[in-house]
Amino acid sequence: MLIPHDTRIALDTVVDLMNTAPESQPPPDGTGEGPEDGLADIAALYDFAERHLISGVGTLGETDLTAVRDVRARFAEVFAASDPRTAADLVNRLVAAAGTTPQLTDHDGYDWHVHYFAPDASIADHLAADCGMALAFIIVAGEQERLRRCEAPDCGHAFVDLSRNRSRRYCSSRTCGNRLHVAAYRARRKEAAG
Repeated sequence: MLIPHDTRIALDTVVDLMNTAPESQPPPDGTGEGPEDGLADIAALYDFAERHLISGVGTLGETDLTAVRDVRARFAEVFAASDPRTAADLVNRLVAAAGTTPQLTDHDGYDWHVHYFAPDASIADHLAADCGMALAFIIVAGEQERLRRCEAPDCGHAFVDLSRNRSRRYCSSRTCGNRLHVAAYRARRKEAAG
C-alpha cells in the first residue's frame, strides 16, 4: 500500500496521540496508582506539538488541552470501529467538526502538501482535520483493519499495521512481541521438563 509522506506523518501523529491516553499506558508497577495521562497538562501538550512539528500552535490553554483529549478519544473510536461504514461515519463527523479547509502549502522546508485545517485553526481542529483525513485515506483504500491495538495483554497501544500481509499483532515486535514470544517459549520448556 503506497501512502503519501504527509499522510504517513499524520498516521504516526494520530497513533502517538492515542498512545498518550491513560488506557494506552503500561500498567502500574505496584504503586497502587493508575496509569497517567500522557497529556496531563499544557506543558505536555506543547511537548507533543513540538515533537510532531505541528505548525501555528500559538498559545495553548486548558480549553485546548480538553479539546485535544476529546479528539484523541474520538480517534480511539475510529480504531475500535467494527466495520468501515462505522469508521467512515466517525471520521466524517470528526473532520466536519474541525471545519476543514483544504489548501496546498510548502512551509518550513517541506515540499508541496495539503493542509486540511483552516488557517489559524486550534491545535485540536488541526489534529482532527489532518489526522482524520489520514484515517480517511486508510478507510478509502479498504484497509480499515490495519488500524489496530497491540495484542499483548498488558499493552493497549494503537498502531497502524503497514506490514505487507496485515499480520502485525504487536505495537513493537522488539518489546511486546519479543516479551510474549519469550514467555511462551519458557512456558513450553517448563511444560516439557515437568
